[in-house]
Amino acid sequence: MEPRDRDDSKDNLTPSGSGSGRALVIEPWIKNPSTRHGGGRAAGDTRTPEARLEEAMGLARAIDLDVVHGGIVMLHAVRPPTYIGKGKVDEIAGLAKSLDVSVVIMDCPITPVQQRNLEKAWGAKVIDRTGLILEIFGRRARTREGALQVEHAHLTYQKGRLVRSWTHLERQRGGGAFLGGPGETQIESDRRMLSDKIMRIEEELERVKRTRKLHRDARKRTPYPIVALVGYTNAGKSTLFNRMTTASVLSADMLFATLDPTMRALDLPHGNRIILSDTVGFISDLPTSLVAAFRATLEEVIEADIILHVRDLSHDDTGAQSHDVEKVLGELGIEPADPRLIEVWNKIDRLDAAGRERLMNLIERVPADRRPVAVSALSGEGLDALIAAVEGRLAQGRQTIDLLLDPSDGAGLSWLYRHAEVLSKEMDEDGKLAVTVRADPDHAARVRAKFPT
Repeated sequence: MEPRDRDDSKDNLTPSGSGSGRALVIEPWIKNPSTRHGGGRAAGDTRTPEARLEEAMGLARAIDLDVVHGGIVMLHAVRPPTYIGKGKVDEIAGLAKSLDVSVVIMDCPITPVQQRNLEKAWGAKVIDRTGLILEIFGRRARTREGALQVEHAHLTYQKGRLVRSWTHLERQRGGGAFLGGPGETQIESDRRMLSDKIMRIEEELERVKRTRKLHRDARKRTPYPIVALVGYTNAGKSTLFNRMTTASVLSADMLFATLDPTMRALDLPHGNRIILSDTVGFISDLPTSLVAAFRATLEEVIEADIILHVRDLSHDDTGAQSHDVEKVLGELGIEPADPRLIEVWNKIDRLDAAGRERLMNLIERVPADRRPVAVSALSGEGLDALIAAVEGRLAQGRQTIDLLLDPSDGAGLSWLYRHAEVLSKEMDEDGKLAVTVRADPDHAARVRAKFPT
């Protein structure tokens, strides 16, 4: 196994030993790309095994594990009983014992049988990538909705982990004398209870979904567009959100620092008001159960008027991270060419002068309608350009309407402020109040219906 020792400078969580256990992180790397991570390597994924290991160690630290060692295991193929070969299993068993670790993290999806066999061989709890991400989400969820979504995904995952290991768990026997076979086993009972609990949570989530739809329908009746922040975890979305709205959402240099979506109103320089939404970060190999569980939350992105795709341009794997985000957005029906998308190239404060020059040259070569915006959420650099880009994109497709109101029609003017963007108002020579408003097609039709010209 190729070692990769802990880099204390990158652990910004808790002091050594204060977490929830000593952990060893294993990065299995299959040399044949067609079978990598059990499902093939996606086009556009250019990550190295070292980069994947570094990310897995970061995920482990995100749940306060004391990562004492990490290593890469090169494989030719997956071994059905233990995923990795027997020689490597024995080597890691000795390493786990010498380092006194209580948790071994396999940065890949493993089957319940593989998990059980590895736990027996290593004398430690074994968690795969899906289980690790679920654990992080469980700790980060703060709202009732977030907790329900995580619990649903975790129970679905746990249901598949139940393997029949001990015959003493049989609770009764059917038939007579010694001829009857086992009746309902403990594992069957557990599966039934899990299924019942999953069904109850799905019913609660359905109620949450209906409530969210009511909220979205209410927002559609107002002139405030929704601008959603999306991006790979730790790309700086929450820092950007805080910078733009002067909010106090948790932002830290860790994976999945925030989970529950947050929404704040923001007044733009030219008088338009938007609702800015900070969403959960994406990650490579995001469990499908989590994508399904968070569908109600991600519908906020689907319904958004503008989608800001925040990228960490200082990261070595920014291209692969962008591909992973686009993949999840694609599952939501949002393609890379969607006119609502604006790429935000964040963390330019970490680039040196040469890196900045290359970045700006690259941006200039992108067509104006798809041009990214370079910013530093930390320092605020480029924020004016980003807000201008948002205003410009919102103006596209919105209709400008000139109206004449009676100066005494205060109720009508108030209605316009609630349902459209009032660009100007002044008294004309005939004593009428000339008002110019801008609205999307739906609201424009309502304005014309209420104030026929």
